[in-house]
Amino acid sequence: MKYDKNSNSYTFIFAIILVIVVGAALAAVAVGLKPIQDANGVIKKKMDILGALSIESTRKNANEQYDKYIVEEECIVLDANGSPIAGSDAFNVDIQKEFRDKTLPAEKRQYPLYVADIDGEKRFVLPLVGKGLWGPIWGYIAIKSDMTSIFGAKFDHKGETPGLGAEIKQAFFYDQFASEAISENGVYKQIKIVKDGSGTQPFKVDGITGGTITSKGVEEMLDRTLKVYVTYFETLKKQQ
Repeated sequence: MKYDKNSNSYTFIFAIILVIVVGAALAAVAVGLKPIQDANGVIKKKMDILGALSIESTRKNANEQYDKYIVEEECIVLDANGSPIAGSDAFNVDIQKEFRDKTLPAEKRQYPLYVADIDGEKRFVLPLVGKGLWGPIWGYIAIKSDMTSIFGAKFDHKGETPGLGAEIKQAFFYDQFASEAISENGVYKQIKIVKDGSGTQPFKVDGITGGTITSKGVEEMLDRTLKVYVTYFETLKKQQ
């Protein structure tokens, strides 16, 4: 059967076939690349966890460095009350997905806790997730063995403004959190991100000029998350 290539029906049928073929090809590529994307995601997550501990890593050695310092058998997951959840795998908890899920009540969210052993000293790494001006922000906070003060921090974002909110991923910002306390006399204390120059005072750090909303997003995710871990740390200290 011959088709009139100048007819509307021919054009319509050709367009449908083209869309189907291209769609199928793209779907096949996406399926084929997914294992690679997932593997890259795992590597990036391990690099971020190590980064909060001030441990240098690359995509080539991240797995080796992670296995060297992170004590997998001691990593746990906490519930919103700061109590361990039996049988949970810390690394596989997707806190960003939980945060985006508006149908999941806050009291049902999970809080992974990674335990590191560095030269015989324990440190704890806590993942954070929140909202900046234009989209998700996240990070990792490493806590010293005293379980009351911060060893190091790393933050990142998806789409904050370069030179403004995007500066949360720069060392001049996250280095301020080192040695800040997260509790005092066993009581959780919020770390404020300020713009009045008082960031050198206890429980305060300086915010980013022109990045007020993103800075406050970091403050909110710290406050919402750290209080859960402080509850667990205080229980753990009593057991020791």
